Amino acid sequence: MGVDATVTEAAYPVEKVIQTESPVHHHRHLPSSAAAFPVGAFATTLTTLSLSLMEFRGVTVTNVYVANFFFLSVFGLLISAQWELSAGNGFAYTVYSAFGLFYAGYGAVLTPAFGVRAAYGDDVAQYNNALGFFFLLWTVFVFAFLVASITSNVVNILVYFTIDLGFLLTTASCFAKADGYASAARALQVAGGASCFVAGLLGWYLTFHLLLKDELVELPLGHTGKYFPKKRAHQG
Repeated sequence: MGVDATVTEAAYPVEKVIQTESPVHHHRHLPSSAAAFPVGAFATTLTTLSLSLMEFRGVTVTNVYVANFFFLSVFGLLISAQWELSAGNGFAYTVYSAFGLFYAGYGAVLTPAFGVRAAYGDDVAQYNNALGFFFLLWTVFVFAFLVASITSNVVNILVYFTIDLGFLLTTASCFAKADGYASAARALQVAGGASCFVAGLLGWYLTFHLLLKDELVELPLGHTGKYFPKKRAHQG
């Protein structure tokens, strides 16, 4: 996703066909401007999530954010993921699909019609513990993306790091709330939102990188692939 290792030039090999006894078709890459859409959708939805967690400008009723979670994220990221898969970009496919479905799930939690919150009745502690487990498992998933991104570029690495930190702090906030530590839970939630907000800004930087690189200016990303011999050999 902009957060994805495939937005670098190195991750998009030149399209070519090697004629042997059985022709081998190399993967084609999507135009940079086309790749900007899912990255921008990711950044928009992540910024929305961060504002929700920080309760920015006193907004505590978050139902309006469901519009981004369900429509921009679910439709935008999942459709974009299929295009990435068709182009042979497996990492981008995995990331876009995962985050699209994460936002679908979180949007369902926030939507009263799904009855998720109502199912717990007055048992607020159990609800917050369950929500904490939800974010904890996604923290582990995003950590896998973080590890996989170290051969891409500095911006991607920072995106995954700040998302993972934000999810970890949100997990701690849910557990603190379940245990009755309201002030600590509030502080952890805001800190988690702030970390996700930074990730969203980095996502916007990637969006501008993709939109501008072919026509105006190429914003630096700080490629790290050169430090990994296996990736250098693959690119060669």
